[in-house]
Amino acid sequence: MTSPYARITELNTHIGQVVRVRGWVTHLRSSGKVAFVVMRDGSGTLQCVLVKVSLPAETWEQYGGLSHETTIEVAGEVRSDKRAPGGVELAVTSLTITGPSPADYPIQPKEHGIDFLLDRRHLWLRSGRQRAIARVRHEIEQAIRDFFHKRDFTLVDTPILTAAIGERSGLFSTEYFDEGTAYLAQTGQLYGEAAAAALGRIYCFGPTFRAEKSKTRRHLSEFWMVEPEVAFNDSDDNMRLQEEFVSYIVQRCLERRRDELIELERDLSKLETVVAPFPRIDYSDAVRLLERKGSGVKWGDDLGAEDETLLVEGHDRPVFVFNYPKEAKAFYMKENPDDPRTVLCNDCLAPEGFGEIIGGSQREDDHDRLLRRIEEEKLPIDAYGWYLDLRKYGTFVHSGFGLGLERTVAWICGLPHVREAIAFPRMMHRLRP
Repeated sequence: MTSPYARITELNTHIGQVVRVRGWVTHLRSSGKVAFVVMRDGSGTLQCVLVKVSLPAETWEQYGGLSHETTIEVAGEVRSDKRAPGGVELAVTSLTITGPSPADYPIQPKEHGIDFLLDRRHLWLRSGRQRAIARVRHEIEQAIRDFFHKRDFTLVDTPILTAAIGERSGLFSTEYFDEGTAYLAQTGQLYGEAAAAALGRIYCFGPTFRAEKSKTRRHLSEFWMVEPEVAFNDSDDNMRLQEEFVSYIVQRCLERRRDELIELERDLSKLETVVAPFPRIDYSDAVRLLERKGSGVKWGDDLGAEDETLLVEGHDRPVFVFNYPKEAKAFYMKENPDDPRTVLCNDCLAPEGFGEIIGGSQREDDHDRLLRRIEEEKLPIDAYGWYLDLRKYGTFVHSGFGLGLERTVAWICGLPHVREAIAFPRMMHRLRP
């Protein structure tokens, strides 16, 4: 009878049984009579033990043909061993090479430059650190979906090709048949507002694109964003939803991805304090605080990365900065009735210098004011006719926000740059692999 296949994470349920495992070689060690092969299969890591005198000669010879990343199939008895990865090891009775790997594997156990690694990103993904990051990212994505599902939000898939833009930043454009110029979406928000009028609570979640010529550690040309939109939520409601959302994501990672965070050498104590409510500071107060701390920022300026870092100093959780000047923000934000120079919006700044992870606002629900803002920004009125209709036919108070997935992954994992927070980063000078 042929032994069953098992994934490495399942092996603790097969103690004393003979199974087959398929995967890739990560480490090799031999004393001449006993050899150890460490392999991974995507679910975990397994130590395989080969004893020369107990194996057919051809099986021992197969061991001699192994190198880093060789694809193998092994069979043997699963044994409990607390010293081994995962608490089990495999006493090998047979070994088959199913995918040879040359001995000149490009990524060796030594320091490599970041450009070298990014040029070989398709192979770099196999390293332990990158696998840990990928699993944390996966957990964050699933937590996002679970959070909104539990709160009766409906997922709405918004278009990537659009005639209307949401932000002032750079655009990727293409000719769209006979319809003129189309843009790769910077945001799904405008369409999310239309869906909120139909469904009340919605979110969109997908790739977005910004053609900013930025080389900072917080920018990508292609990134993922989750954007909820909620009918009848004002700006205060919006911030409460954000702090509940971020707290949920962080605690979910601590609960289910602690091992990966430890592998990444993340200081877990910095995450354990991330619970709602978050501190809030008005933009005008923030400017005064920054001036006292030596920043050159002036009222009316948008806040830069250094300013954001100064604002979160001494805080053990994210900080909201709210009610920015109108000129510094997008056209769709609601004018602040208490100070018409400003709009009802907020940025959520992560601690430890990771900066803005969320931008949100109450949306302008007055048709004429919104039209005026579109005209002031010199945007094409015909591209926004449908958007203005949302204020013409049953306008309503509503708010929403966008959370940048890669920035959130970088913060939770403690990564110095967002380029490691996505499998294949797209930046100003990187389109391959």
